[in-house]
This record gives sequence, C-alpha cells and structure tokens, in this order.
Amino acid sequence: MFQEYLIRRAREVTRNNLAGVKGLEDWKNKRPEVRRQVLYMLGLDPMPKKTPLAARITGQFERDTYRVEKIEFQSMPGLYVTGNLYLPKKIEGRMPTVVYLCGHSPGPFGAKVDYQHHGIWLARHGYAAFLIDTVEFGEIPGIHHGTHDLGMWYWQSLGYTPAGPEVWNAIRALDYLLTRPEVDAKRVAVTGISGGGAITWFTAAADERFQVAAPVCSTWSVEHHVKLDAVQENCDCIYFMNTFLRDLPAVGALIAPRPLKMISAIRDPSFPAAGYHDVYKRTRAIYELYGAAHKVEEYDHDAPHADLLPFRKQADEWLNHWLKNDLTPFDEGDIKREEPAALKVLDHQPPDAVNEGIYKTFIGHHQLQSWKTLAVWEKRRTALISAMRDQVFRAFPGVKVPLETWKKSDGGWVSRYASHSYVEFTTEEGVRVSGELFIPRGARSSYPALIYVKRAEDIIYPVDYDVLLSALENHVVLQLHPRAVDYPVDNYKMSNLRMTAAVIGATIESMQLWDILRSVDYLIDGEKLKLSSISIYGRGYMGALGFYAAALDARITRVILDDPPSSHWQGPALLNILKLTDLPEAAALVAPRQIVSLSALPEPYKYTSSIFALYGKQGQIAERRALGEALRIPEQ
Repeated sequence: MFQEYLIRRAREVTRNNLAGVKGLEDWKNKRPEVRRQVLYMLGLDPMPKKTPLAARITGQFERDTYRVEKIEFQSMPGLYVTGNLYLPKKIEGRMPTVVYLCGHSPGPFGAKVDYQHHGIWLARHGYAAFLIDTVEFGEIPGIHHGTHDLGMWYWQSLGYTPAGPEVWNAIRALDYLLTRPEVDAKRVAVTGISGGGAITWFTAAADERFQVAAPVCSTWSVEHHVKLDAVQENCDCIYFMNTFLRDLPAVGALIAPRPLKMISAIRDPSFPAAGYHDVYKRTRAIYELYGAAHKVEEYDHDAPHADLLPFRKQADEWLNHWLKNDLTPFDEGDIKREEPAALKVLDHQPPDAVNEGIYKTFIGHHQLQSWKTLAVWEKRRTALISAMRDQVFRAFPGVKVPLETWKKSDGGWVSRYASHSYVEFTTEEGVRVSGELFIPRGARSSYPALIYVKRAEDIIYPVDYDVLLSALENHVVLQLHPRAVDYPVDNYKMSNLRMTAAVIGATIESMQLWDILRSVDYLIDGEKLKLSSISIYGRGYMGALGFYAAALDARITRVILDDPPSSHWQGPALLNILKLTDLPEAAALVAPRQIVSLSALPEPYKYTSSIFALYGKQGQIAERRALGEALRIPEQ
C-alpha cells in the first residue's frame, strides 16, 4: 500500500508540474520564481560567492592534430576541480567550446580518463573541450552516494545533493574558459552522460551562458522513476531535493528556448523510456510557446545505459548544428586513447582540499541566535513556522481526508487495566496507520491523553505494555505505529523508500509527523473523546518529532522524550530543516508548554531553556526517570 501511495504522490507531482502555464507571457512571469526554486533545491540559492579560481596548468602534451592541457582550479576555496582541456593544434581565432561533464567512471586518475574520446573528437573538429572530473570520481575523491549507499540522511536535513557542487564546478569551469583567448563566449555548450547528463540538465538551467545542451542517458520524470522503481538505480546526484514539488520539465523549461537534445537508451533501467518521453512532451510545450519547437529534440536507441557511438553521433551533430551551423554527418574516425596516468593533473593531494567533506560546508546551516525579549522571539517563532511550512513541510496534504476509523476490542490481560482495542485510521489518501487504544473505565467527563509514537526499533514483541501500565487507569492512551515503522523491509529497501520520499518532496520522518498530527484528530474527531490535555511521547528521533507536532498543533500540551538527538545531524531527517533551525530551537517552539525528558537532555538544549526563560517558565522543562513520573507532573 505504501508503494502505491508513493506512486500516486509522484504522479501528482509530475502532472501538476507546469500545468498552470497559460501562455508565453504567463511563463515568463512565472519563470524567475521557478528558477529560484530549482536553484534552491540544488543548494545554489543563494549562489556561492565567486572566489579566485587559482587555476593552474600542471602539464600538457601534443598529438597529431590536437593538444591537451592538464588543469586544476578551485571552484571555491579548497574544492579542487581537475580536468583536461583539449584544443586543436592549429587555432584560428576564438572557437566554439564544450564543457563535458563525466559520468560515474571510477579510477584514481579521474573519471575524465574514460571519456577522453569526446575531447579528442571535439578538438579535431575545431572545438575547445574541457572534460572535468566529478566530485566523487576525481583525482581527489569525494562522496556522491550519501543517502543511496551510506545512510547520510542528514543530507536531506541540509537540503544537500551532490548535484549542487557538480553544477557549481561546471559554472566555474566556464568562468575559467572565458579567461582563455581561444574561447568564443557566444558559442558554448554543455553535454555529458549519466550523472554528467543530469548535471548537464541542471547546469544549462542555472547558467544561461551555456547556449546549447545535450544530456545523454539522464532524463527522468518523478512519476515514472517512482512507478518503475528506478530511484534505487540512481546516485544522489541525479536529483534535486524536491522542496517545491518540481519535475525535470521545469528544468527543461528554464533551458528554453536554447537548443536542447535529450538522448536516451531504450534498455536503460536507470532512466526508463516512459519517463524520458514524458519529459520531452512537457518540455516541448514550453518551447512551442517560444516558437522554438525546432530547438528541442529527443532521440532514443535500442541499447543499454552506456557511452555508445550512436549517442556520441547524436550529441556531436547537435553541437555542430547549433554552435557551427555545420550539418556534416558524424564520423568518429580512429581515436587513440592515452594511458590513464598520462591524463593525471595532480602529483599530490593538496593539503587544503575539502572535496571529500564538501557536503558538510557547501550549504550554510542555520546558526542559533539568542533572543533578548519575548516579543522578538515570538516574531521569530511565527516566521520560523511559516518558513517550515514552505520549505520543510510543503508536501503535507492540503486537505485532511476522512479518518475512516476501524476498531476491534481485545480481551487480553491488559484489558484488566483499561478498555483495549486495536485501531486503524486514514491519515491521508492511501495511507492507513495502526495502533492500540486504551480508554479508562472511570466515569470522569474528560481525561488527559498520551500518544506514544513508536519507532521501528521499539516494535519487538506484540505484548509490550510495561511502560504504559502506570498510565492506563487515568489516561487515554494511543500507542501509534506511524507509517514505515512496521513494514517488512530490509535496510536497502527502506533506504530506497527514504530516497523516493525526497523525490516527491518529503522524508519518511515528515510523513510520520503528519501521522502524529492526524492522531490528535483521531482521538478528538474519530473517537469523540473529551481530552483535558494531550502528551506526545517518543524515544530517540520520534521524541524530537514531538517538538514539531507541538509547534504545528496547539492542542498538544506536553512533549515527553527519551534519549533525544541533540541535532538534526543525528536525526530526524526533515528536508532543509538545518537551513532554518535545529532541534534546540525546535524544542523552544513548544514553549511555554511542557517538555519532559526521561534522560539527561544534551548540552545544546540549554538554548531551549533560554527561550522558556523569556516566558518565565524555566520550570516547564523537566527531567524524570520514567514515563509515569513524567505524566504525574502537573501541567500549567
């Protein structure tokens, strides 16, 4: 059922994307905001400062009709880019120029080694061609597969995708090329395959100095990547963090009306045909508004995902057409490849290189500030919650669907303490969550409520009521299993689900937060219970989600947590949250309501106490040994 939900949400993203564009003027009015959104989702809004490139030619060699320069530059201080610049041996004036973006080709001499034939052909045909290594497979290696392979879910909290540094490196590569006397600034193209093709899309959208683009084996749509389970095939660099629920045609629309050719492989599991055809159709619609339908084409070939001659032919003929007005049929000719070591740029690793850990610094994360008065804090609080709704929780459903409750009474031993039922309810279309509901048998008109939100690691044995026993006679208790905590999947499959959630503009944890919020509706509207207060309890990251639940729903009067993380660097993952805030300030959003920790609060939560002090409510942050003790603290 959850996979079907993801597919439905993906379909909504794809089919709603650009659907409201009514004409060319309407698109031109919308375009600046779409561009800002795409840059934001790449980690490029605001753009990094352009610092000195410190470019250096470390060596060169000549062959029969071309020569190769080995070049390094720094796209930002310490972020080294290595590449080979291919030039014709005989140069007459300024030349058309190509930035070639490499795919995922590992090797200690850089990815550029495996794509050298592109540089050779281009130089032989009158181009300057700059082949640059990727951040991952460069001479200074870095990390691309942070969420796909390595469980670095704080990338989602940072709003970080390795596409961001790759696009920035391509932009700065062009900055370097424009200092060269051989380069014609009015005739510049960008092309590449696989990961390099994805970065071709993004780079052409981000920098209009690239007049022509030809992405190869890299065209995807949200709908079809989710429907056909292709996310698992792809590196993190293929995607932007989809905060604003965009799809690749929005990127294509930003390239319009510049020449764009989408080149794809029919037997490519990473980029299925249904997706690339859909992207072409939706992108072409924008080109047609400009009267430039002839400037966008698609080509596919019955082949696997590989750098093959038919793809090179299509890309190079496209470049020739639009940069040189040359329609000569492609002939690759004989190409003699260099030994990998001959293309190496660096003789040692620079000691100041930050490539491997660039994900920690590429996107600035929010630094917590002190607030001197309650009025200033309240203003910050209002602005922060508004920003979170826009940049973190935009994928929340716009309408609350009927709860469609189900309940089955149980007569097991725990029913000696309170009325016990197994329950299910709908939190959004296509999502059912389960839990257990306990209602005291007393005659009071209202009771306090406790919602215990379980993590996957909390679900070990079905009869696990010890922690609740002291609460059952005097609290309404809902033991909630939010989505994804009890799915029978292994770590790899869960990793794919988490990546897929980001493709549709969410995280698993933000989805679980929505389930928590709807659980409050369930108790009040679904069960028609009169509640005197509502406490949320969770262990680890689930307790931290309680902060956000309380921030978004004033009906929650207390958050109880055990062993909470001190920062979103440890969890929970919420898109872009570290751009806006971190857990100590999120906890402060609960003020002046109560926070109780069942373990010592980490040192950073002293910040939270400073905000509670503005309300004169420092005592509302407490520590207790056990859940029952926490529930016995009077609520003020």
